[in-house]
Amino acid sequence: MTARRKARKRALDVLYQADLRGEPRGSVLTAYVANLEEPKPGYLPYTVQLVEGVESHAVRIDELLSSYAEGWTLERMPVVDRNLARIAVYELLYNDEIDNPVAITEAVELAEALSTDDSPRFLNGILGRIADYAT
Repeated sequence: MTARRKARKRALDVLYQADLRGEPRGSVLTAYVANLEEPKPGYLPYTVQLVEGVESHAVRIDELLSSYAEGWTLERMPVVDRNLARIAVYELLYNDEIDNPVAITEAVELAEALSTDDSPRFLNGILGRIADYAT
């Protein structure tokens, strides 16, 4: 697993926990970082960037997801899918270091491992539409 994939997985863990428990993302991130043993993993800065980026742009990210998720509300999406999509949309719109196909592929591959059988296709579709029209 690459360092960035590990960072995405950890960011998903933080966002998932915050979403599921209704806790502030920043507080969950702070607790996550505080509980890590030294030496901190090399992927930690990107994990922090992803969570803080999703938090900073949450309103726009959720607007886009709501607009492009045909027939789905954010609340109806599985928690894993919703947060994988948030990470990917952050990367699509706000991280110039990540190519659009990479952001989409990473979300789809994590969904294959962590979510429902329909999740990879769903995420590929919504993220592809956002990449085509919103970027």
